[in-house]
Amino acid sequence: MSTWFARRVLDLVGVLTDVYYTRKYGTLARRLGRPDVRPDQRRGFIIIQIDGLSHDHLTQAIAAGYMPYLGRLLAERRLAVAPWRCGLPSTTPAVQAGIMFGNRFDIPGFRWYEKERGVGMLAKRPDQIQAVRARVSQGRPGILRGGSCYVSMFDGDADLALFTLSTLHRQHFFESVRGMGLFLLFLLSPFRVLRLLKLTTVSYLAGLGRRLVALVRPSVLNPFDVFSPLLHAASDALFTEVQTFGVMLDIYRCAPAIYANYNSYDEVAHKLGPDHPSAFRVLRGVDKCIHQINRMRARYRRREYDLYILSDHGNSPSIPFRWRNGTSLGRYIVAQIGEGLSVHEQAGAHVQSAEKTRYLLEELESLEYRFSPHLRRVLAAARRYVNRHLLTGQELDYDLERQQDIVVSTSGPLAHVYFNVSPRPLDLIEVILLYPQLLDSLLATPGIGAIAGRAGQRTIVLGQQEGTLVTGNGHETVQRPHPLLPFGDTGYATTQVHHLAHFPHAGDLIVLGAIESDGKVVTFEEQVATHGGLGGPQDHPFIAWPSERPLAPETLNDAQDLYPYFVQHYLEQSPAGEPGDTMAGVSAHVGAKKPGFSYRKVSLTVEKHLQPIPLRLRSTKKTSF
Repeated sequence: MSTWFARRVLDLVGVLTDVYYTRKYGTLARRLGRPDVRPDQRRGFIIIQIDGLSHDHLTQAIAAGYMPYLGRLLAERRLAVAPWRCGLPSTTPAVQAGIMFGNRFDIPGFRWYEKERGVGMLAKRPDQIQAVRARVSQGRPGILRGGSCYVSMFDGDADLALFTLSTLHRQHFFESVRGMGLFLLFLLSPFRVLRLLKLTTVSYLAGLGRRLVALVRPSVLNPFDVFSPLLHAASDALFTEVQTFGVMLDIYRCAPAIYANYNSYDEVAHKLGPDHPSAFRVLRGVDKCIHQINRMRARYRRREYDLYILSDHGNSPSIPFRWRNGTSLGRYIVAQIGEGLSVHEQAGAHVQSAEKTRYLLEELESLEYRFSPHLRRVLAAARRYVNRHLLTGQELDYDLERQQDIVVSTSGPLAHVYFNVSPRPLDLIEVILLYPQLLDSLLATPGIGAIAGRAGQRTIVLGQQEGTLVTGNGHETVQRPHPLLPFGDTGYATTQVHHLAHFPHAGDLIVLGAIESDGKVVTFEEQVATHGGLGGPQDHPFIAWPSERPLAPETLNDAQDLYPYFVQHYLEQSPAGEPGDTMAGVSAHVGAKKPGFSYRKVSLTVEKHLQPIPLRLRSTKKTSF
């Protein structure tokens, strides 16, 4: 009798719940519009992104009980999970551009500099990310066409985009009636508003507690800042609740594609560490959101949805460069250049370019004996190259009045260094010619792992321990030890650094933070967990996918590799390029001349001074001096 009664009570609760959700979501769906649903329609998909969570730290969080629901989905094999490689730079804008549009070309980091315009680029600026979106989306349909996107850098051609930077500009923000309408409808849901207030209060008190601890323990947190924790708590809670509400409503509306990004874990990990209990507690909240979304997916089946849960990159435990050297990378570089210049060189602005260059060559030759053997070989090749050009009467386009005008753009452990002595990208031997002591000083500096630069269509990588690498045009040369060996898979690292170095707006020098003996990565920002470069968990995000959908994660070596997968399975028309050509968006541009740029051909005799062997490559906070 009791079992019969319990079943009847559960049935009644189910009926009342269905009536509640039908009335609630039905009304909201009519206000926002509901796509037509045909019997022969393709399945929809939902992508839940957990920003900054590596596969290793996902495994730790599940084992420690912070993500019980996701753990159950994996244990029951409703989802399969594996690590994948996101490419270099391992930053959100590059990865999302690759996933959504299959093209992340010329996104060198989270920050970079455009020398020809004198403009610093920051992915957090809506106007700048909008321009990047217009470029990467040309000729390629976004995977979110007709769907929705929440808390993201790019919109993937979604019809409804809320808290998405590439749609937040003056002409569009207040015109997005559907997006703002969703936000206003959320505010009319009393239970979610109360939950929002609760989450904000709890998060703010926890933030204040961490700042109290920072009074007695070294930390990147400012112990006297009591306003920022409130701002972060309110925004994180708001984004989490609104997008969860929006995804559930989109499922009821039968939107064909849904993308939601939960980014609070990444922010906490930067400040406290990727495996800190406070960071894992954020994941507990995300796990509850996944549960709500998946329950809604199971309840309303007018359109069948496949669920994907992934991260865009991981976070590697790190130590700031400033803690190692007492100053930022930018100020350190300027100090080295200042010490290497004489008063005459700084004041010689009215000498003809060729005469200035002859003078620099003489100074360079007199300094060569001070350098390490492998740098001496590169310097000798550089002098021969420039001498040949001077003999033909060619003038170099250097404005030596700007020789100390340097821009350093950092993205975690990845830094792009730009020299405004010329508006075009400089080759590595030109940097050595103009700043003869700089490379040796950097390579001898604790915290610098490797330095990369261009050599025509090729790339040169210098390591701390006499290792040198030259790659490009199908040839690879290496002088042992391999300069990228500390970063793991040298083949992957070489390929990624090479592609990155030939982005039109990559730095004249690309600097990678070193891997310390304890496994920590040296970062050029104030972070205790970092990403953007190479080394450790930052390279290995995770992806969880429906077990019945074939996916080979071991073949995913770049964010662009996921684009053809979603096109093939969910879009009704093929992209402009061949779906299987995963690097087409980048490869077509590597070595290509960008309007306004003139890559200087560099003597390939540099290779004759290096021992042959294989290779590959790819890799910005802005400081201007």
